[in-house]
Amino acid sequence: MMTHVKSASPLSRALSAVLMHTQRLKRRGWRQWLWLQGDPEHARREARTLWHAHAWQAPLWVGEHPLCEPALPVSQARTRLGQEHQLIVYDAISGGFDPDALGALGGTLMAGGLLVLITPCDWGSAPDRDYRRMADYPYAWVSLTSHYLARLARLLRADVSVIHWRVGEGVHLPRLPPSAQRPAPPPDADCLTRDQARAVAMLAGLKRRRPLVITADRGRGKSAALGIACARLLDKGIATIWVTAPRPAAVAPLFECLATLCPQSERPSPHEVRLASGQRVAFIAPDALSASVERAELGGDGSYLLVDEAAAIPAVLLGRWLQAFPRIAFATTVHGYEGSGRGFALRFRDQLDRYTPQWRELTLNTPVRWREGDPLEATLNRLLLLKAPLPPRVNDVGPSCRVTQAALAQDETALNALFGLLVQSHYRTTPADVRQLLDGPATQIRVHGSIHAPQGVVVTRSEGGFTSELAEQVARGERRPQGHLLAQSLAAHGGCRRALTARWRRVTRIAVHPDARRHGNGQALLTAEMAAARDEGIDLFGATFGAEAGLVRFWRQAGFMPVRLGIARDTATGEFAVMVTKALNPRGERVLAELRQRFQEALFNLLAFELRELPAGVLVQLLKGWPRLTLSESQRQDVEDVAYAKRDPRLARAALQAFSVIAAQQALTREQQAALVALVGWAFQNRPLEKGHKAAVVALRQAVAALL
Repeated sequence: MMTHVKSASPLSRALSAVLMHTQRLKRRGWRQWLWLQGDPEHARREARTLWHAHAWQAPLWVGEHPLCEPALPVSQARTRLGQEHQLIVYDAISGGFDPDALGALGGTLMAGGLLVLITPCDWGSAPDRDYRRMADYPYAWVSLTSHYLARLARLLRADVSVIHWRVGEGVHLPRLPPSAQRPAPPPDADCLTRDQARAVAMLAGLKRRRPLVITADRGRGKSAALGIACARLLDKGIATIWVTAPRPAAVAPLFECLATLCPQSERPSPHEVRLASGQRVAFIAPDALSASVERAELGGDGSYLLVDEAAAIPAVLLGRWLQAFPRIAFATTVHGYEGSGRGFALRFRDQLDRYTPQWRELTLNTPVRWREGDPLEATLNRLLLLKAPLPPRVNDVGPSCRVTQAALAQDETALNALFGLLVQSHYRTTPADVRQLLDGPATQIRVHGSIHAPQGVVVTRSEGGFTSELAEQVARGERRPQGHLLAQSLAAHGGCRRALTARWRRVTRIAVHPDARRHGNGQALLTAEMAAARDEGIDLFGATFGAEAGLVRFWRQAGFMPVRLGIARDTATGEFAVMVTKALNPRGERVLAELRQRFQEALFNLLAFELRELPAGVLVQLLKGWPRLTLSESQRQDVEDVAYAKRDPRLARAALQAFSVIAAQQALTREQQAALVALVGWAFQNRPLEKGHKAAVVALRQAVAALL
């Protein structure tokens, strides 16, 4: 039920009603969404009046044309992580609506607070200014569809837990249900909930080779628990505790909490706490951490590592850290803008079971900043699809089919199922991905199975088709039109002008139901979509992803050829990016031939320098598609002399490189595969197989002999 407040002077009566309502919210420990609609000038004026009508704690105005200070640009929303606000005014008229920004800000609102969204009355009828980020060349943002915004407006209008305020018409207040009983106080004075106290106790008592996995929804005190545990570990005399996350802002609450508990400590940087004894807790980025682990500079006996927002980091990196650090904990948000934790256990559980079968897990359920039944959390989950469920497993489904963006936007059940599948399969999925799915230009969506119970999905975007003049400017670094990731990278970094004049389809997402994987469903989806693209005159099909051996193998088995490797690790994933391509017609074949030639000419030199830390297992997969080689008699003799005589391997490197390429294309036993990875790492990247020189040479000779 709704209470409708009418008045001859709507503003004053509306303000009084809203402020009384916030007192009821505060008593229940809840927060709520207030939707303020009207023309920009009047809507901002009424929001400003609300701002000044009460002594709000740390109020925050977000937007490009604020009437109140301090104001925060939407692009800086993540800088508020770890802070608390009682009032947030989000002006979606000035700069548009950013789903990820709202997802970040929603968790900073405290009990009794309001999240005020200002929109025009016809919100959803046209794209807003934030759509500029999606307008790939040659599209203008004003020409894009606005299915996503129309969906938000439709859901808000139907949401009985939202406060509706239309300029000049008064305010509609929802009737609040009874509040839940207050939870019992925790046994730990530094903790706010019993959940948090259990997490701190388990983190402070980490056992060797018994890692802890903590999952939680937003606002459950996960990062604070990590900070409290760090303080307890320092009290135990632990010298160094490393902390990593996709971005430093994700662990800001951890360090703020730790600094509060250690008032005598120093802060050499915002992401390090150091005691007078020299003990410290320090942040390290995933790429730097992986590089240090590979060089054996970090890890080993006695070392500690805490990984926050682990779901937003590739499972392959988590696996490397799991083996390197005997005491390690992984914490992740189950739902939220950082990425999804729901697929985290599915992707990572096999590595935990394999390397550390005694691993433990804990879920934090009790909110910290608000209480159970919070209306705002329910609204955010519904609008941003933060709890989109994994669809059920279905056998004997028919062939795949295309789904239009318009149809998907109108079917909330189908959208939830499809996004739930995508979230489970990709480690970096955010609320903004829903908007890209519904309104991204030149986007194709193919579903395997029923739209309400999809068993697989592939999403592609069109690229290329540039004029020769524009392609030349891009290749020379003089222009960089928005979008066209694959085509522009291959032209600007690979020098291939024809990569931009050709027409492409790039895979942006591919997902298969966890229970339907390894049965060829992913390959079938790609085959069907490539056939449709071929009929539409597309020249090339491609994808880009983090260079991990299993992924490279998947795309190679689908007939895709590697055409470019990034020369620097991604700071969030710690991996090198790899681009793969498959030609769909004779024109595409000609472009692919040029791309392959350029890639092959450059790769071996890069491996000795910029790509020296590329995982050798990835390189083995790349070599499987290399042009066929044949050893000359002298090269064959060199290889045998290394294996069975005393030939210095360094003086036979060229022969060993050719031998590695040939071996990569053969059927090998598991032992031979391990030997090949070791040989490839030495032959192309000069990675010793052992620490000492004599031991390294012996190991290398054994690897070569195993492959002969």
